[in-house]
Amino acid sequence: MALLSKPQLERYDRNLKLKNYSKGDQERLLRSKVLVIGTGGLGSPILLYLAANGVGNISVVDSDSIELSNLQRQVIHDSESIGKQKAKVAKARMEKLNPDVNVRAVDGRFNKSNARKIVANHDMIVDASDNFATKFLVNDASVLEKKPFSIGSVLEYHGQVSTFIPGKSPCYRCLFKQPPDGAIPTTAEVGVLGTVPGIIGIIQATEVIKVLLGKGTPLLGRLLLMDVLDWDFQIIKFERAKNCPACGDRPVIKLKK
Repeated sequence: MALLSKPQLERYDRNLKLKNYSKGDQERLLRSKVLVIGTGGLGSPILLYLAANGVGNISVVDSDSIELSNLQRQVIHDSESIGKQKAKVAKARMEKLNPDVNVRAVDGRFNKSNARKIVANHDMIVDASDNFATKFLVNDASVLEKKPFSIGSVLEYHGQVSTFIPGKSPCYRCLFKQPPDGAIPTTAEVGVLGTVPGIIGIIQATEVIKVLLGKGTPLLGRLLLMDVLDWDFQIIKFERAKNCPACGDRPVIKLKK
Protein backbone atom coordinates (compact mmCIF):
# COMPACT_ATOMS: atom_id res chain seq x y z
CA MET A 1 0.00 0.00 0.00
CA ALA A 2 1.42 3.37 -1.04
CA LEU A 3 1.97 5.87 1.74
CA LEU A 4 1.19 9.56 1.39
CA SER A 5 4.08 11.57 0.03
CA LYS A 6 5.32 14.75 1.67
CA PRO A 7 3.47 16.99 -0.87
CA GLN A 8 0.30 14.94 -0.32
CA LEU A 9 0.54 15.36 3.44
CA GLU A 10 0.60 19.10 2.84
CA ARG A 11 -2.13 19.10 0.16
CA TYR A 12 -4.59 17.14 2.30
CA ASP A 13 -3.50 18.69 5.61
CA ARG A 14 -6.96 20.07 6.50
CA ASN A 15 -8.58 16.70 5.89
CA LEU A 16 -5.95 14.97 8.01
CA LYS A 17 -6.54 17.35 10.91
CA LEU A 18 -10.18 16.26 11.17
CA LYS A 19 -11.28 14.04 14.03
CA ASN A 20 -11.76 10.43 12.96
CA TYR A 21 -9.96 11.06 9.66
CA SER A 22 -6.70 9.18 9.15
CA LYS A 23 -3.95 8.89 6.59
CA GLY A 24 -5.55 5.58 5.72
CA ASP A 25 -8.77 7.40 4.87
CA GLN A 26 -6.93 9.71 2.50
CA GLU A 27 -5.12 6.78 0.90
CA ARG A 28 -8.49 5.10 0.44
CA LEU A 29 -9.83 8.14 -1.39
CA LEU A 30 -6.78 8.15 -3.64
CA ARG A 31 -7.51 4.53 -4.58
CA SER A 32 -11.22 5.09 -5.13
CA LYS A 33 -12.94 5.09 -8.52
CA VAL A 34 -15.92 7.40 -9.05
CA LEU A 35 -18.07 7.87 -12.14
CA VAL A 36 -19.69 11.28 -12.68
CA ILE A 37 -22.29 11.61 -15.43
CA GLY A 38 -22.53 15.22 -16.56
CA THR A 39 -20.11 18.15 -16.31
CA GLY A 40 -22.70 20.93 -16.13
CA GLY A 41 -24.15 22.90 -13.23
CA LEU A 42 -24.16 19.91 -10.85
CA GLY A 43 -21.12 18.18 -12.28
CA SER A 44 -18.87 21.23 -12.01
CA PRO A 45 -18.74 21.47 -8.18
CA ILE A 46 -18.89 17.70 -7.81
CA LEU A 47 -15.85 17.19 -10.02
CA LEU A 48 -13.85 20.08 -8.62
CA TYR A 49 -14.36 19.08 -4.99
CA LEU A 50 -13.78 15.37 -5.58
CA ALA A 51 -10.55 16.19 -7.39
CA ALA A 52 -9.46 18.71 -4.75
CA ASN A 53 -10.06 16.20 -1.96
CA GLY A 54 -8.02 13.51 -3.66
CA VAL A 55 -10.51 11.04 -5.10
CA GLY A 56 -7.86 9.39 -7.21
CA ASN A 57 -9.71 7.96 -10.19
CA ILE A 58 -12.62 9.83 -11.75
CA SER A 59 -14.44 9.02 -14.97
CA VAL A 60 -16.41 11.83 -16.59
CA VAL A 61 -19.18 11.20 -19.12
CA ASP A 62 -20.59 14.05 -21.20
CA SER A 63 -21.31 14.36 -24.92
CA ASP A 64 -22.04 18.10 -25.05
CA SER A 65 -19.94 21.08 -26.07
CA ILE A 66 -19.63 24.27 -24.02
CA GLU A 67 -21.99 27.15 -24.81
CA LEU A 68 -21.94 30.70 -23.50
CA SER A 69 -25.22 30.16 -21.61
CA ASN A 70 -23.56 27.35 -19.63
CA LEU A 71 -21.08 29.62 -17.88
CA GLN A 72 -23.57 31.17 -15.44
CA ARG A 73 -23.43 27.95 -13.41
CA GLN A 74 -20.98 25.48 -14.98
CA VAL A 75 -17.90 26.79 -13.19
CA ILE A 76 -15.52 24.05 -14.30
CA HIS A 77 -15.61 25.65 -17.78
CA ASP A 78 -14.64 29.16 -18.92
CA SER A 79 -15.11 31.60 -21.79
CA GLU A 80 -12.02 30.41 -23.63
CA SER A 81 -13.48 26.89 -23.78
CA ILE A 82 -16.70 27.74 -25.64
CA GLY A 83 -17.25 25.22 -28.40
CA LYS A 84 -14.94 22.62 -26.87
CA GLN A 85 -16.04 19.23 -25.56
CA LYS A 86 -17.12 19.44 -21.94
CA ALA A 87 -15.60 16.14 -20.79
CA LYS A 88 -12.14 17.00 -22.13
CA VAL A 89 -12.20 20.53 -20.68
CA ALA A 90 -13.29 19.16 -17.29
CA LYS A 91 -10.48 16.58 -17.37
CA ALA A 92 -7.85 19.25 -18.04
CA ARG A 93 -9.19 21.52 -15.28
CA MET A 94 -9.30 18.74 -12.69
CA GLU A 95 -5.82 17.47 -13.46
CA LYS A 96 -4.49 21.01 -13.25
CA LEU A 97 -6.19 21.43 -9.88
CA ASN A 98 -4.75 18.18 -8.51
CA PRO A 99 -2.14 16.13 -10.39
CA ASP A 100 -2.79 13.23 -8.00
CA VAL A 101 -6.05 12.57 -9.81
CA ASN A 102 -6.35 10.32 -12.85
CA VAL A 103 -9.30 11.54 -14.95
CA ARG A 104 -10.84 9.54 -17.77
CA ALA A 105 -12.96 11.65 -20.12
CA VAL A 106 -15.71 9.78 -21.97
CA ASP A 107 -16.97 11.97 -24.81
CA GLY A 108 -20.24 10.19 -25.45
CA ARG A 109 -23.62 9.35 -24.03
CA PHE A 110 -24.40 7.15 -21.07
CA ASN A 111 -27.01 4.83 -22.58
CA LYS A 112 -28.63 1.43 -22.18
CA SER A 113 -25.98 -0.31 -24.26
CA ASN A 114 -23.02 0.81 -22.15
CA ALA A 115 -24.46 1.76 -18.74
CA ARG A 116 -23.75 -1.46 -16.83
CA LYS A 117 -20.27 -1.87 -18.30
CA ILE A 118 -19.28 1.67 -17.32
CA VAL A 119 -20.85 1.48 -13.86
CA ALA A 120 -19.25 -1.87 -13.02
CA ASN A 121 -15.73 -0.43 -13.01
CA HIS A 122 -16.38 2.16 -10.28
CA ASP A 123 -16.87 2.30 -6.52
CA MET A 124 -19.61 4.95 -6.64
CA ILE A 125 -21.76 6.61 -9.30
CA VAL A 126 -22.90 10.23 -9.35
CA ASP A 127 -25.76 11.45 -11.51
CA ALA A 128 -25.20 15.09 -12.47
CA SER A 129 -27.35 14.97 -15.59
CA ASP A 130 -30.16 17.32 -16.56
CA ASN A 131 -32.76 14.78 -17.67
CA PHE A 132 -34.88 12.13 -16.00
CA ALA A 133 -34.16 9.37 -18.51
CA THR A 134 -30.49 9.40 -17.51
CA LYS A 135 -31.33 9.49 -13.80
CA PHE A 136 -33.47 6.37 -14.09
CA LEU A 137 -30.77 4.66 -16.14
CA VAL A 138 -28.18 5.52 -13.47
CA ASN A 139 -30.50 3.99 -10.90
CA ASP A 140 -31.11 0.79 -12.85
CA ALA A 141 -27.49 0.16 -13.80
CA SER A 142 -26.26 0.92 -10.27
CA VAL A 143 -28.86 -1.37 -8.67
CA LEU A 144 -27.99 -4.20 -11.06
CA GLU A 145 -24.26 -3.75 -10.41
CA LYS A 146 -24.79 -3.18 -6.67
CA LYS A 147 -22.95 0.16 -6.68
CA PRO A 148 -23.81 3.09 -4.38
CA PHE A 149 -24.99 6.21 -6.18
CA SER A 150 -26.15 9.80 -5.73
CA ILE A 151 -28.80 11.63 -7.75
CA GLY A 152 -29.36 15.39 -7.71
CA SER A 153 -31.80 17.70 -9.52
CA VAL A 154 -32.25 21.46 -9.79
CA LEU A 155 -34.85 23.83 -11.23
CA GLU A 156 -35.44 27.56 -10.74
CA TYR A 157 -34.70 28.23 -7.04
CA HIS A 158 -35.05 24.62 -5.95
CA GLY A 159 -32.88 21.54 -5.60
CA GLN A 160 -33.15 17.98 -4.35
CA VAL A 161 -30.69 15.20 -3.65
CA SER A 162 -30.58 11.68 -2.26
CA THR A 163 -28.09 8.83 -1.89
CA PHE A 164 -28.68 5.15 -2.54
CA ILE A 165 -26.86 1.96 -1.58
CA PRO A 166 -28.35 -1.17 -3.20
CA GLY A 167 -29.27 -3.74 -0.57
CA LYS A 168 -29.21 -1.13 2.21
CA SER A 169 -31.67 1.50 1.01
CA PRO A 170 -34.61 2.11 -1.29
CA CYS A 171 -33.73 3.09 -4.84
CA TYR A 172 -34.73 6.06 -6.99
CA ARG A 173 -37.64 4.10 -8.50
CA CYS A 174 -39.04 3.50 -5.01
CA LEU A 175 -39.38 7.29 -4.79
CA PHE A 176 -40.27 8.10 -8.40
CA LYS A 177 -41.82 5.15 -10.20
CA GLN A 178 -40.96 6.21 -13.75
CA PRO A 179 -39.76 9.24 -15.73
CA PRO A 180 -42.37 12.04 -15.93
CA ASP A 181 -44.37 12.38 -19.12
CA GLY A 182 -42.90 15.77 -20.03
CA ALA A 183 -45.08 17.88 -17.74
CA ILE A 184 -42.06 19.06 -15.73
CA PRO A 185 -40.26 21.97 -17.44
CA THR A 186 -36.51 22.06 -18.00
CA THR A 187 -33.99 24.67 -16.88
CA ALA A 188 -33.75 25.75 -20.51
CA GLU A 189 -37.44 26.68 -20.30
CA VAL A 190 -37.79 28.21 -16.84
CA GLY A 191 -34.18 28.75 -15.75
CA VAL A 192 -32.17 28.00 -12.63
CA LEU A 193 -30.37 30.35 -10.26
CA GLY A 194 -26.70 29.72 -10.94
CA THR A 195 -25.80 29.02 -7.32
CA VAL A 196 -28.46 26.32 -6.81
CA PRO A 197 -26.62 23.52 -8.66
CA GLY A 198 -23.46 24.61 -6.84
CA ILE A 199 -25.07 23.91 -3.46
CA ILE A 200 -26.64 20.61 -4.50
CA GLY A 201 -23.45 19.51 -6.24
CA ILE A 202 -21.37 20.14 -3.13
CA ILE A 203 -23.85 18.08 -1.11
CA GLN A 204 -23.45 15.26 -3.63
CA ALA A 205 -19.66 15.47 -3.47
CA THR A 206 -19.83 15.33 0.32
CA GLU A 207 -22.07 12.26 0.16
CA VAL A 208 -19.56 10.55 -2.15
CA ILE A 209 -16.71 11.10 0.31
CA LYS A 210 -18.86 9.92 3.23
CA VAL A 211 -19.88 6.73 1.45
CA LEU A 212 -16.38 5.93 0.18
CA LEU A 213 -14.97 6.32 3.70
CA GLY A 214 -17.94 4.89 5.59
CA LYS A 215 -18.38 8.04 7.66
CA GLY A 216 -21.50 9.66 9.01
CA THR A 217 -25.05 9.04 7.85
CA PRO A 218 -25.71 9.40 4.12
CA LEU A 219 -29.11 10.44 2.74
CA LEU A 220 -30.35 6.85 2.50
CA GLY A 221 -34.13 6.63 2.28
CA ARG A 222 -34.23 10.41 2.58
CA LEU A 223 -34.79 13.07 -0.07
CA LEU A 224 -33.35 16.49 0.80
CA LEU A 225 -35.40 19.34 -0.68
CA MET A 226 -34.05 22.88 -0.83
CA ASP A 227 -35.65 26.26 -1.59
CA VAL A 228 -33.00 29.00 -1.62
CA LEU A 229 -35.45 31.93 -1.67
CA ASP A 230 -36.65 31.16 1.86
CA TRP A 231 -33.71 28.96 2.86
CA ASP A 232 -36.17 26.17 3.46
CA PHE A 233 -34.67 22.70 3.80
CA GLN A 234 -36.91 19.66 4.17
CA ILE A 235 -36.20 15.95 4.35
CA ILE A 236 -38.77 13.49 3.06
CA LYS A 237 -38.33 9.90 4.20
CA PHE A 238 -39.25 7.05 1.88
CA GLU A 239 -39.05 3.28 2.05
CA ARG A 240 -38.25 0.44 -0.29
CA ALA A 241 -41.25 -0.51 -2.40
CA LYS A 242 -41.85 -4.24 -2.56
CA ASN A 243 -43.21 -3.86 -6.08
CA CYS A 244 -40.32 -1.68 -7.27
CA PRO A 245 -39.31 -2.86 -10.77
CA ALA A 246 -35.62 -2.30 -9.97
CA CYS A 247 -35.05 -3.36 -6.34
CA GLY A 248 -38.38 -4.91 -5.30
CA ASP A 249 -39.16 -8.50 -4.43
CA ARG A 250 -39.56 -9.40 -8.11
CA PRO A 251 -37.39 -6.97 -10.10
CA VAL A 252 -38.10 -6.91 -13.83
CA ILE A 253 -35.65 -4.31 -15.12
CA LYS A 254 -32.77 -5.73 -17.11
CA LEU A 255 -29.94 -4.05 -18.99
CA LYS A 256 -27.38 -5.47 -21.34
CA LYS A 257 -24.11 -6.15 -19.54
